[in-house]
Amino acid sequence: MRDDEHEPQTGGQSDAKADGEGKSEADGTGKSKGDDKAEQVAALRPTYQADLAFGLDRFFEPPRTTCPWCGSARLGTRLRTTDLIQHKPGRFVLDRCQDCRHTFQNPRLSAAGLEFYYRDFYDGLGEKQLGNTFAGRTKMYEQRARALLPFDDAPKTWLDVGTGHGHFCEAARNVHTGTTFDGLDFTDGAELAEQAGRVERGYRGSFTELAPELAARYDVVSMFHYLEHSTEPPRELEAARQAIRPGGHVVIEVPDPDSRYARLLGRWWLPWLQPQHLHFVPVDNLRQRLTDLGFTVVLEQHAEPHDPVDLLAATWLALDNTAPRDNLPWLSHPPNTWRRTLRGLLLLAGVPLLILATLLDRFAVRPLSHRLGVSNAYRLVARRD
Repeated sequence: MRDDEHEPQTGGQSDAKADGEGKSEADGTGKSKGDDKAEQVAALRPTYQADLAFGLDRFFEPPRTTCPWCGSARLGTRLRTTDLIQHKPGRFVLDRCQDCRHTFQNPRLSAAGLEFYYRDFYDGLGEKQLGNTFAGRTKMYEQRARALLPFDDAPKTWLDVGTGHGHFCEAARNVHTGTTFDGLDFTDGAELAEQAGRVERGYRGSFTELAPELAARYDVVSMFHYLEHSTEPPRELEAARQAIRPGGHVVIEVPDPDSRYARLLGRWWLPWLQPQHLHFVPVDNLRQRLTDLGFTVVLEQHAEPHDPVDLLAATWLALDNTAPRDNLPWLSHPPNTWRRTLRGLLLLAGVPLLILATLLDRFAVRPLSHRLGVSNAYRLVARRD
């Protein structure tokens, strides 16, 4: 599942308005939503504590000594951080290649680590909140779909890779009427999207493994905020080439590691999203790799895919990490009343800062994002020749 289905709402499971802080609404059974969450957390805590009892080493692969994009051994550390969203234990390092500028997590999460750190982010504890966030981003999804119009205004078949629950496909039908949308995801989101009617067919599994059976089946393959989650982005691009018929298009959107915000905001820049984001590909690298695979890049956008949340997200992350922790199952004990009260007071005191950051994001920075070099994402459309 991609992270916008896209980018998580700032705060994740630790939202200042999360159930369990202060009074909460009853659900009609005499039990509050806060009680339901507390029970859910309590039920999950033994499993998480059992996982953590074995230590964190098994969640990481051995560190790399060469760049996974170009093979260079000239590496330097770009960022050290923690899990600022879920607050699961661990420290994470992003290295950057001094030759091709590719940034990657090093050491990278293992299969066990990916399972542990993804758990309860898009599903479980996080499913309802993120599902509501994704469903409310129709205009953004339609804008993404319109990027293809100058090059193919009537595609017959479209595969959305990393589709999540299929909300992009549902919105894109408003732009590309008559197009059949399928979705692919390694979680059960694709199956749920099919059941909800948002996609015609939902494939669950690895794109690189499913690509042979999808060969030359699609006019369009889209990857919106998906490649940064992949363990091997070059193989995902090869799978896209295999699934697209000659003359078809791939549409890719990823965080821009060359954004000035990445440097100015440091670990508080939301698109770093550690530990889930494994790779950050500079636009020149992605253009060249697509060209090498037989694509022609027909569109490059920076201002249009910019999501104006950087200052808001950074402010929230700083506040959230200053305040005492919420009730989370990977913590050994729930917070006491005093800590819950202190958390609520600190977050309430930060509301004016959150409002100011929102206004700056939307009205001061957004119109100038590309000119200022702070666009947090870029988008490429490429034709398979």
